[in-house]
Amino acid sequence: MRLLLVEDDSLLADGLTHQLARAGYSVDCADTVSRACRLGSQEDYRIAILDLGLPDGSGLDVLRQWRSQKLTLPVLILTARGDWQDKVNGLKAGADDYLAKPFQTEELLARLNALIRRSEGRVESCLKVGGYELDENRQWITTPDGEEHALTGTEFRLLRCLMSRPTQVFSKDDLMEQLYNLNETPSDNTIEAYIRRLRLLIGKDTIRTQRGQGYRFHAQD
Repeated sequence: MRLLLVEDDSLLADGLTHQLARAGYSVDCADTVSRACRLGSQEDYRIAILDLGLPDGSGLDVLRQWRSQKLTLPVLILTARGDWQDKVNGLKAGADDYLAKPFQTEELLARLNALIRRSEGRVESCLKVGGYELDENRQWITTPDGEEHALTGTEFRLLRCLMSRPTQVFSKDDLMEQLYNLNETPSDNTIEAYIRRLRLLIGKDTIRTQRGQGYRFHAQD
C-alpha cells in the first residue's frame, strides 16, 4: 500500500512515516505544493495524507490539481485548522476525509484503512479471497485449513497488494512500486525471494507466475 504524505513539519513527517510503515504502508514524503503535485501525477499511490498549510501554497491547490487530472486516490486532509469552513472547502475540493491536529495515530490509521476499504468496495478489515483471510490489523494470514501465519511488514504489503486485486497480473516493477518508497533501492531478486517465502507459508499454487508477465493471486473458492 503506497502512500503519499504531504507535510512540511519534518518532525511530524518522520514520526508518521515510522508509524505508517509499521502499519504496512510504503511512504513517500513531500513538503511543498510543487513536489506533491509532481509525485501525485507520476507515481501510483493508493492513498494520500495532505496538509493544508504548505510553504509555497495551499494543500487545496494540490488537491484541485489532482482531481483536475482525474486522479481518484482517496485523500485525507490533515491540518491544524479546525474551522468548519476549512473542512467544507477541503471536502468540496475533493477530499474524502478530514482530521485536525493534534490527533491520535490510532485514529489516523483507522480512518486511512476505512478509506481504502471503501475505495475497494468492502467494509471488513479482513481481506478475503477464496478461503484465505488477510487480517490488516494483526498482519496475519489465515489459510482455508485454519492455520494462521504472522507476516513481516514486506510480506504483508506484498500479499495485500496481490489479494486486493486477485484477477490482476502484477509485474515485478508494479510490485516494487507498491512495496518500496522512492528512497529505497531493493535488488532485482527481492520480489522473487518474498514470493518464495509466501508460497512456503500459504501454498505454492496460491501465487501463480504468469510467464513473461508477473504474478497473480489464485485461490479456489
